[in-house]
Amino acid sequence: MTDSSLAPPPRLLDRVRERIRVLHYSIRTEKAYADWIKRFILFHGKRHPQEMGAEEITAFLSYLAVDRGVSASTQNQAKAALLFLYKEVLCIDLPWLQDIVTAKASRRLPVVLTPHEVRDLLHHLDGTHWLVVSLLYGTGMRILEALHLRVKDVEFERREIVVREGKGNKDRITVLPENLIMPLQTQIEHARLLHESDLKKGLGEVWLPDALARKYPRAATAWGWQYVFPSPTLSTDPRSEKTRRHHLYEQTVQRAVSSAAKRAGITKPCSPHVLRHSFATHMLQAGYDIRTIQELLGHADISTTMIYTHVLNKGGRGVRSPLDSL
Repeated sequence: MTDSSLAPPPRLLDRVRERIRVLHYSIRTEKAYADWIKRFILFHGKRHPQEMGAEEITAFLSYLAVDRGVSASTQNQAKAALLFLYKEVLCIDLPWLQDIVTAKASRRLPVVLTPHEVRDLLHHLDGTHWLVVSLLYGTGMRILEALHLRVKDVEFERREIVVREGKGNKDRITVLPENLIMPLQTQIEHARLLHESDLKKGLGEVWLPDALARKYPRAATAWGWQYVFPSPTLSTDPRSEKTRRHHLYEQTVQRAVSSAAKRAGITKPCSPHVLRHSFATHMLQAGYDIRTIQELLGHADISTTMIYTHVLNKGGRGVRSPLDSL
């Protein structure tokens, strides 16, 4: 028997992943942080982070901004990963890291489709992709919020959808469009048949947050917890190594939207998130108050929602050009 005391200590990136999982960060954050820490180490010739400090971190972040030309949000994510490494993994108190200048994101107006463009886009989609994109435009949900949707959170009688663990780990309620009730019921029936088939094969588990999985061990196979938009294929969870049916892959929806926009002749940059911007702007145009839209979108600050007041279709902030009076 091998003496466990002689086993080599875990590698740094393994320690990072372990700490991230203890703190219940998402798998996306885990991958992003591990990647940035690896890049930081390689940038400095594979030196151990414990041997480095403010000078090396500043040099790396400057390299990203100046040489690589990354966006402010990307640079800030890299900084957050390094802050996590030093504070949570290496347990080194480095107050100077907080003082490193954070890149300021540029203030840009969101891309918004006209109602006619939305109709054209949806016309060039079909099946599940049509339903997902219609849901994004009809509810203002983010793409992952729609794909994470569980059967139990669709309230047909009250015509509402409960968005669980949205951005900022907050729950909220948004509207369920009447035109999507029957298509959603059909989709949920398809998901039920798929789930029953999985159960007969000894499968049928869905991913649940760790705390919930411990509290309700049988919930993973319960019908209400299944995804409304299950993946057509099974996959292995990279953390637990269990075989499960995850939700529809977000990249497939992104590609479908991009392809549909081209076929529809839409020249604006078009992604699933554009439908969320369009929802908010068109709600404002319809006369709904800004506070209602803030709640539906799940914005913590009203100033975030106010950006949509600048893209209303009023022609230059509603001002009449003197040229039109000639």
